[in-house]
Amino acid sequence: MKQSEFKKRRKKLLQRIGKGNIALIGSASIQTRNRDVDFPFRQDSDFYYLTGFNEPDALAVFIPEREQGEYILFCREFDEKKALWEGTHAGLEGATAHYDANDAFPIDDLADILPGLLENKAKVFYPMGRNSELDHNLLEWINHIRSQSRTGITAPSELSSLDVILHEMRLLKSPGELKLMRRAAEVSAAAHVKAMQACKAGLFEYQIEAELVHHFIQNGLRAVAYPSIVAGGKNACTLHYTENKSKLKNGDLLLIDAGAECDHYAADITRTFPISGSFTDPQKQLYQLVLDAQTAALEQIKPGLHWNQAHDASVEVLTKGLVELGLLKGKVKKLIKDEKYKQFYMHRIGHWLGMDVHDVGDYKVNQEWRLLEAGMVLTVEPGLYIPADCKNVDEKWRGIGIRIEDDVLVTSQGHEVITSGVPKSITEIEALMQAV
Repeated sequence: MKQSEFKKRRKKLLQRIGKGNIALIGSASIQTRNRDVDFPFRQDSDFYYLTGFNEPDALAVFIPEREQGEYILFCREFDEKKALWEGTHAGLEGATAHYDANDAFPIDDLADILPGLLENKAKVFYPMGRNSELDHNLLEWINHIRSQSRTGITAPSELSSLDVILHEMRLLKSPGELKLMRRAAEVSAAAHVKAMQACKAGLFEYQIEAELVHHFIQNGLRAVAYPSIVAGGKNACTLHYTENKSKLKNGDLLLIDAGAECDHYAADITRTFPISGSFTDPQKQLYQLVLDAQTAALEQIKPGLHWNQAHDASVEVLTKGLVELGLLKGKVKKLIKDEKYKQFYMHRIGHWLGMDVHDVGDYKVNQEWRLLEAGMVLTVEPGLYIPADCKNVDEKWRGIGIRIEDDVLVTSQGHEVITSGVPKSITEIEALMQAV
């Protein structure tokens, strides 16, 4: 991502903060895995969205119309020894030269400098409740300023959530963001194809997971967007199954929910396919029903329609199909009203997608479902899950879990499926697997 993109975002944020106010946001911290080993560092999405600064132990400050510069970055000073062991880092000079900060100060001096920046500000915007240390320190600094009221200095009188502004900004993706998301989608789709081609009975789920991660890394995307789900047979009925250690068996389906991350932007794809390369008749019937539900949902993805319309369309198709197949009994409208379908379809149709796989952004505005707008990206992922111990259905359906998920961009004319590079029709899947 070019620095000009981060600069545009900061400009928009400063306009929304307003003169006389101040905004703060901290970076992610290094998390210890065990003893002397840390988890791989992943920057806080909101912090990175505004700064492009990919280091821990930093805090960004935004002050509209500040004469000395509106963007201040507190970060680690350059340390030659740390650079020798851990690699280069920006330091104060790099923060201004490479990340366009107007001023940069040592993070160790935060308590000495920041209270002065808070003086005479009316409102403080920050991610409330997400960083207990910042919550505590901010209140202490404000109370200290209040104690100086006789000198004419005023303290901020209002704390406001920065998320309200920032997450609305993140909901609409720029061309630069979409370029990264398309790359993540392209690599992830190709990895799913590789997994289908590699699949055969006798392998373990983790070996298929290895195929996915191998393709991600071979194409320069070293981070997964979330822990991969590789669920054979009845494991697919556990929605967030991640053990990935069972042996694959002929006659079972394999559900894979996996995506790569490209420069902090996620892909999220699910495909379900037969381990043997051929669907059984019961599997075909349930699979086609889920695919029909996704098709119906996609027809409801375009500007001006409400977020929930795609979900409602999927519920109608799935409930009608479940009645026709004998898994539910009764009138479709009554079954939907009573939510009887939820024993087999317990999640909603999808979620926002972006820097976080379950991305930020409200789904309702003023208690009404949000209208879709061009530039939004969401997943569309209907599913059916028939537990192996479900005694009230015919045995042929038991232990089958199916989900089909694509990443969808809302366009001015309708929508675009950006993960179309991996097949999902029964004919296409069987042809791909049997061609190996």
